[in-house]
Amino acid sequence: MAAGGDLRSLAAVVAATTACMAYARFAARRLRPGLPRLAALLPVLAFLPFLPLAFRALHPRAISAFFLAWVAEFRLLLLAAGQGPLHPSLSLPAFVAIAVFPVTRREDSRKTKNATAARPGLGLAESAAMAALLAAIVSLEERASGYALLALYSLHVYLALELVLASSAAAARALLGVDLEPQFDRPYLSSSLRDFWGRRWNLAVSALLRDCVFLPVRARLGSGGAAVPAAVLVAFFVSGLMHEAMFSYITLQPPTGEALAFFALHGACAVAEGWWAKQHERRWPRPPRAVAAPLTVAFVGVTAFWLFFPPITRPGADKQVVAESEAMVAFMKDAAGWAAASARSILSRPPPLVG
Repeated sequence: MAAGGDLRSLAAVVAATTACMAYARFAARRLRPGLPRLAALLPVLAFLPFLPLAFRALHPRAISAFFLAWVAEFRLLLLAAGQGPLHPSLSLPAFVAIAVFPVTRREDSRKTKNATAARPGLGLAESAAMAALLAAIVSLEERASGYALLALYSLHVYLALELVLASSAAAARALLGVDLEPQFDRPYLSSSLRDFWGRRWNLAVSALLRDCVFLPVRARLGSGGAAVPAAVLVAFFVSGLMHEAMFSYITLQPPTGEALAFFALHGACAVAEGWWAKQHERRWPRPPRAVAAPLTVAFVGVTAFWLFFPPITRPGADKQVVAESEAMVAFMKDAAGWAAASARSILSRPPPLVG
């Protein structure tokens, strides 16, 4: 019943989102950027965050919340200011795809000088390997406990995000027919927190925070030496607020402030890291990546155990994640078995007689 209800909810959410974006595109065509366009977009901005609540299952609720209550909201705000990748001249399917999916076209990243090193997104073989590894992790989570379980959760989050964002990129690529930036760039090779958050982890969100928060704050504060650190801190603070909202969608509980504390801590550490590198890089050269990467990943993991995961594990949402993941793995195994049996049946049939 829940699955059928969520399928109906999916159809309703897709229809409502398409209608909202059609209106936003119509309004943006007729109104100049600034307050007139923002006022026209306010009904859409107020309506989109309620759509993910139509889902009962945790996964579609969380994924749609990320797409609609974060990505689409930020991109519509950029559209209201006459910035960002959305433009009313786009076709409606392209407008919807760019508004909702956390993807970045390479041509847009070049325009804003945010292009990353050329690296293709996940291929079919890499996606299959990640999916198999995620299935193995899901089976282990049921028997693990303590820090081992939290370590598995960390891998689960990374692999699930990679696969979800790669799927959204594939859908967007099919609709747009353009080259897209990768969503991740091997975050396990990060040599610093700035490298991890700014250049390797969830790059579409990093670009959104840069365009919506970092650049406006830095421009407002001027060219003083405190402008960049202040803009970094505000960007991490906004990221923390958005993660609080995402956790509330997952748990259906009020925010706890722990995700905000996690990102505030990382923002402060990233600023301190930048200051130290600027002041002492000649006397204290950077450690080699073979040393820096494990230290960076360890710091992210330990602080995540402390602040990031408790808001999810405390109300038991992690158990629902594992249960839904196990159900999905079982479904995929059954589907693969059915496909293999069908293929064997077809191949084993004798050829038709001719004559």
